[in-house]
Amino acid sequence: MLTKRIIPCLDIKNGRTVKGVNFVNLIDAGDPVILAKQYAELGADELVFLDISATLEGRKTMLEMVLKVAEQVNIPFTVGGGISTIADVTALLNCGADKVSINSSAIKRPELINELSGKFGSQCVVVAIDAKRIDGQWMVHLAGGTIPTELNLFEWAKEVEKRGAGEILFTSMNNDGTKAGFANEALAKLSSTLNIPIIASGGAGTVQHFIDTFTIGKSDAALAASVFHFGEIAIMDLKTQLRENKIPIRL
Repeated sequence: MLTKRIIPCLDIKNGRTVKGVNFVNLIDAGDPVILAKQYAELGADELVFLDISATLEGRKTMLEMVLKVAEQVNIPFTVGGGISTIADVTALLNCGADKVSINSSAIKRPELINELSGKFGSQCVVVAIDAKRIDGQWMVHLAGGTIPTELNLFEWAKEVEKRGAGEILFTSMNNDGTKAGFANEALAKLSSTLNIPIIASGGAGTVQHFIDTFTIGKSDAALAASVFHFGEIAIMDLKTQLRENKIPIRL
């Protein structure tokens, strides 16, 4: 059985790590380079680095910061924000990223998924999906969750897989920052209908939430931010408790 993964997420705005609730009310959480180094040393399996305002501000991910972060870590490292071309991905990989995460650009031009997986391999391509449950339907949003679309989460996820994505990073906008648990019903449905790994995002608040997303939500990895940034959950303590609950995890 494949081991489950614990992934701290560094949302970056104006060169700082930030964290909000339901995608708004952002507060400062520290220097991303320092945090990245700490997480690598404290037992994180991977890192995700998202330049959350790049798409909204119409600019590219900050390559210099990616380079600095990559120099400090020895674990797989995914970068997202403002990526829309093969050249963007080439530059990020040259700076040390292992994978890239695309979101709005994939919705606007789905062929980008085919192009990137064809050029760099599906293992390099993570498609992030931000979705909000509205009247019982999970609807996909773009541009950092600010623009609703007509896309259904599950239909879009199937298309993403078909086009060559290696993983899906699903963030529930309803759960984001609430510390009330992951959207496990939606995660379980994604896991049962897709053959690629699903990373759960949005809602981590306790160790039990991680246990639940791996057992009930069938997630392959769990991503969290504030509980790690502000020292509410220690990664190795979390992993120890996951192992005690018979969840395969790398210690």
